[in-house]
Order: sequence, then structure tokens, then C-alpha cells
Amino acid sequence: MLEMFYVGFTQILALKPLILIFLGVGVGIIFGAIPGLTATMAVALCLPLTFGMHPVDGMALLIGLYIGGVSGGLISAILIKIPGTPSSIATTFDGYPMAEKGEAGRALGAGIFYSFLGGTFSFLVLFFIAPPLADIALKFGPPEYFSIAIFSLTLIASLSTGSTIKGLMSGIVGILLSCVGTAPIDAFPRFTFGFRELDGGFNLLPALVGLFAITEILKTAESDIEIKLENIANYKIKGFGFSAKEFVEQLGNFIRSSLIGTGIGILPGIGGGTSNILSYIAAKKMSKHPEKFGTGILDGVVASETANNASIGGALVPLLAMGIPGDTVTAMLLGGLMIHGLSPGPLLFTTSGNIVYGIFAALIVANFVMVLMEYFGIRFFVRLLKIPKHIMLPIIIVFCVVGAYGLNNRVFDAWSVMLFGVIGYAFEKWGFPLAPVILGFILGPIAETNLRRGLMMTQGNFLPFLTKPVSGAFLVIALASVIYSVIKERKRAKG
Repeated sequence: MLEMFYVGFTQILALKPLILIFLGVGVGIIFGAIPGLTATMAVALCLPLTFGMHPVDGMALLIGLYIGGVSGGLISAILIKIPGTPSSIATTFDGYPMAEKGEAGRALGAGIFYSFLGGTFSFLVLFFIAPPLADIALKFGPPEYFSIAIFSLTLIASLSTGSTIKGLMSGIVGILLSCVGTAPIDAFPRFTFGFRELDGGFNLLPALVGLFAITEILKTAESDIEIKLENIANYKIKGFGFSAKEFVEQLGNFIRSSLIGTGIGILPGIGGGTSNILSYIAAKKMSKHPEKFGTGILDGVVASETANNASIGGALVPLLAMGIPGDTVTAMLLGGLMIHGLSPGPLLFTTSGNIVYGIFAALIVANFVMVLMEYFGIRFFVRLLKIPKHIMLPIIIVFCVVGAYGLNNRVFDAWSVMLFGVIGYAFEKWGFPLAPVILGFILGPIAETNLRRGLMMTQGNFLPFLTKPVSGAFLVIALASVIYSVIKERKRAKG
């Protein structure tokens, strides 16, 4: 393993990957800090740029965007009480009250430092868990992969905020969209309606950009959020804002929040948006002074920012070990790997180990770049909060369309971006979650291909899918998660 880490760092510490990491982290922080722009949008927007790059260079850029985007949300959460990303919602609970008391610099310093520590903790977990998990997954056959894909689809649908039924329906829509074009294995055309452009189906990249970038732009355009200079809290950062004694006092909070963030990140489809809130609740329940939470104390900022960054490494565990995205951004990273002809999963460790460990090295380097760039560049990032939406959003739309067109030089892909953007916006308006759509789009073909391969192996007998221990266990857990969510939702409706 040490030898592979050496190979990974030799690739990342070259000039081009380092420049891309710095660029990615910087752009990611900007997208994270400005309300309405997210890490998901940043990765979706820059995904087409990686098409002509070496896989390690492309992933270095995307990893930088991911880490910078998740962490950057703390800036607006603390200074203007608007979370830049869903991962920073809980940061506003104590971060802004600290700013109102004149402790904005202290909150920012602690948030930046514990973002770094939370990320580092989860990366260590990733490094030690992913390779042995991939070794176990190598023994899986088509029935196991089919069951894991179904489990992932039901889990993300049942854990979606709001209605479980709407979550499942979103996942089904994603699967149906993935069925457009030629079928796997026998290449039979489906749902093309005589349009030759649909023979190849919808491309993953326009779907990602449309659902997560265009949809967010449309939502942001209709909001009335305009940030004025006088609304930004004054701040002065001196050190990281806390003493060695306070660091020791926060150790328990840090470890608990890191475990929550990493654990929730590993579960497909949940991510930092949930982990930061759960970590905040856990910190409040375990605190000796819970009544102080919400009034502006360090514990709340530490819990939220540790957990949301810890979810990054956790979300990469199922992606790299089994090819299952842990959240929407890792779905983008899956797309980035697929663009380069790589299939995330257990075989990636054996066939492209240099790329896997290049990603590991990029995570470490990008995390250090994030803490340095946020700490020393905070004044620059704060000024960007004042950019008017009517200037920023049209530029982003142009980048989205040009990026999608540049993938295959097809106008159809540009129209696909707009189509998926409208679909995503309509889903948001009607209360349907978007994450299951893209997970269905990605995992649908995996489930279908492995189902057909498994049935071919068993001569049409589905029973082995249920009797094989791993396959059967995942199907049972998938069914149980849906039943539990439906029962829970009914109880909530009655209460």
C-alpha cells in the first residue's frame, strides 16, 4: 500500500495536477460560499473540461472542486446567516450568533480548521476500508451486483426528505430515462420514437449538468436573495480562533462528529446535507450545557463543519470499492471516471491502481490547499458574495451548454442539458427529490445488465438471486428500508 501511495503522490505533486487542484479548490470555495451555487453545480459545470485530460488530472480538478465546495459554505453561513450549501445549514445555528457577538473571525477560523480535520479523518477511513472492501467485492457475481444496485436505489429513495413514494418515483423516472436508446447485451433500440439522435440514449454528462446546474440556476433566479455589503458581518481572524485548552475540550465533539459524518457519507444518497444536522443534534444532546446551543458557541460550529467534510471520504468508499455513488457529487465523480473509460468498483483497484491512489493523494493535497486558501484568501471570497445574480447566472448557463456541446460536438447534447434542467426544476417544484433521479439513471443500467447476466447464468431462474447469501441479504435490507420508511411516514402523517 505504501508503494502505491508513493506512486499516487508522484502523479499529484507534478505541476499540472497541483495547478488543477488549486484551481478546483478556489472555484469550489466560490461556489460553496455564494448562496445558490453548490459543490454539485461546480463539479457538474467543470465535468466537461476533464474530457480531454489524463484521468488523474481530471479527477484532481474534480476532487478540488468537491472539497472546496463543501467547505466554502461556512463563509456565508457564518457571515450572513445563509448556508452556501446544504452541508452548512447547521453552521448557521451557532456561527451567525457568534458573528453577531463580534466573534465572526473565531467562528470562521474554527470552521476552517475543523473542516480540514474532519476531511482528514474520513480520508484515513477511506484509505483503510476501501481496498479490503474492494477485495471482498471482487468475489461478487451478477446476482450480488444486481441486489446492491436495487438496495442503493431503494435506500436513497426511502431516505429522501419528504415523501418516500415521491423518492421511489424519482428513482423510477431515472431508470426509465436510462432505458432510452440501445439496450445492454442485445442492443435492441428502446423509446427512440424514430429519432436517430436517441439511438445512443441520453449522455450522462448533459443529464448531470442539466439536473444539478440548470435546475439550481432556475431556482436561484426566482429567489429574492441579494446580498448587500452592510449585511456581511465584520470579522478579524487571528490564528484559528481557539486555544489549545479549547482544542482538547472539543476532542470528543470532533471524534463523534467525524464518525457521524463518515458513517453517513458511506450510506448511499444521504451525504453532508444530513450529516451536519445530525452531528449538531448529537453534540447538543451530549453537551453539559445544551441550553447554550443556538446562542453562539464553538461546539455547534465544530460539530457541523467536522461532519460535513467527514462525509466526503465516507461517500467515496462505496464509489471506489463497489461503483455505487455515495451522494450526488460522487455521482458526478462516477461520471468523470466513466468519461475516461474507467468503471469504478473492485476491479478499478487491480486494473487502474495508479489512478485510485492518485485520487487518494489528490484528497490529501486538496485538503491542505483548502485550509490554506480559505484562511489566507477569506477577504477575496467574501467580496465575491456581492456579485449580482443577473451577471453571474447567464455566464454559468453559457458554460453549461458549451461544456455539454463540447463533449461530442452534438447540438442534441445542448438541448439535453436544457431538457434535464426543466425536468429537474419541475421535480423541485412538485416536491420530488432529484438525487434518486440521477442515481436511477446511473444504477439502472447496472441493475439491468447484471439481472440479465444473472438470468442467463441460471437459465432464467430468479431463485439464486434470493438464495445467494449476499444477494439475498441486500434484497431483504432493501425491502425492509422501504417498509420502515413507509411506516414511519404514516406515523408522522397521523401524528
